[in-house]
Amino acid sequence: MSYLELFKLALPETIVVITALVALGVDLLTLRELENRFRLIIAGTIACAGCAAAIVWMQLAPEHANFAGGMLVVDPLTQLVKAAILVLTIFTVLISMDSDFTDHVGEFLALILLATVGMMFLVSAEDLLMIFVSLELTSLSLYILTAFNKHNVHSAEAALKYFLFGSMAAAFTLFGMSLLYGLTGATNLGQIAAALVGKGLDPLLILAIVMTVIGFGFKVAAVPFHLWAPDTYQGAPTPSAAFIASGSKVASFFIFAKIMMLGFAGAEGSGAWHHYAAGWVPVIAVVAVVSMILGNLVAIVQSSVKRLLAYSAIAHAGYMLLGVLAHDKQAVASIVFYAITYGLTTIGAFGVVAVVESRAGDDKLTSFAGLSRRSPVISFCMFIFMLSLAGIPPLAGFFGKFYVFAAVVQGGAANLGLLWLVILAIAMSAVSLYYYLLVLKQIYVADVPAGAGELKSPVISQIVLGLLAGAVILFGCAPNLLVEKLTEAIKLAGF
Repeated sequence: MSYLELFKLALPETIVVITALVALGVDLLTLRELENRFRLIIAGTIACAGCAAAIVWMQLAPEHANFAGGMLVVDPLTQLVKAAILVLTIFTVLISMDSDFTDHVGEFLALILLATVGMMFLVSAEDLLMIFVSLELTSLSLYILTAFNKHNVHSAEAALKYFLFGSMAAAFTLFGMSLLYGLTGATNLGQIAAALVGKGLDPLLILAIVMTVIGFGFKVAAVPFHLWAPDTYQGAPTPSAAFIASGSKVASFFIFAKIMMLGFAGAEGSGAWHHYAAGWVPVIAVVAVVSMILGNLVAIVQSSVKRLLAYSAIAHAGYMLLGVLAHDKQAVASIVFYAITYGLTTIGAFGVVAVVESRAGDDKLTSFAGLSRRSPVISFCMFIFMLSLAGIPPLAGFFGKFYVFAAVVQGGAANLGLLWLVILAIAMSAVSLYYYLLVLKQIYVADVPAGAGELKSPVISQIVLGLLAGAVILFGCAPNLLVEKLTEAIKLAGF
């Protein structure tokens, strides 16, 4: 493959990198004298245009390519996931346009775009070395984004915790990858799976599985590797928290599923009721169970909406891990559908929190009291987002859970024993409805605080939140718009 062909394959990522440099340069050289709001609008528009250009190019790019044994894989599935990440990035930039937590506008947007590049390379990688490098590029950008609010000491504290836990998780990931390389002599996921055939569960392979689950369990905020999430979601600037909860989740779950299904193929084992067999499936089953239980139960007692969304994210990580357990094509489609629709919903919820926080000064539940009378538009949007997260039909969150649960149940006769996990997940979804309704109770039932007037939200925020709410309703009423594309892409990709 020539350098020109490689450049064409990596052009979407190149476009985003150039956009980051342009946004940074324009802000530093020409926008310093303007108000932060105008700087965000101008530089943010450049960032959104660059992401849109990358999406357009991916529609014109080759459908299949594999560079250097999995270092960069281009197929319809990776292109679709990367396009979803870029869309989530655009919405993250849009909800940040009304923010005032930093004077370093260009640097903030550049870091968001660089994190996006890391996620795009991560999605396209099937080689352990490239996966690790992409993870670190993404993680380093997110650590800095978490600490971007210099006016809030909690932001620095959250970033430090995120960094320390992330560094430890990276060490576990790297150790697990080194064990895999030692066992197989390969770094490509397909070659690793081929080399493991017939070897059984070697003690070193068991250790590699555990190390990998620990490393990626941190990335997806699954219990017991979740301790960074509540403080990070609460302390980080709201747009940064939204990006961590959306784009990062899509990329992390996709590569996690790819590593387990492709790299550890043949070492699945079973977590079926009364048919336990050693492998990576029972390990993830345990992580999924404790994530669903702890995430939902602890969310009930939260008084901060950001922390509530953090524990909600932990519970949703448990639901999505059920799709990994099914390890078939239907499961892959269900995971990606769930992650994308969850990302859209979460960005919308954080967008509403950003509006309320900028006016009320905090994200407490009581700050949302009487919001329906003070700002009907964003209140209705929050209504949609909360019910979708709870899995109420006909919203996207319902079908996300439905497809994951169906994949677990229909994954074959052996997987019928996993029905106990689906029953538990449905019970925990019912629990989650309680704390989502607590937010809506404050918005629609609680009295308006004395002296609180109309909450004026910027027009651009109302438009963006309206688009996100519309997308959640659209993918709920017509899920096949995305599911059919995912199914076709998975078939063409040969996943």
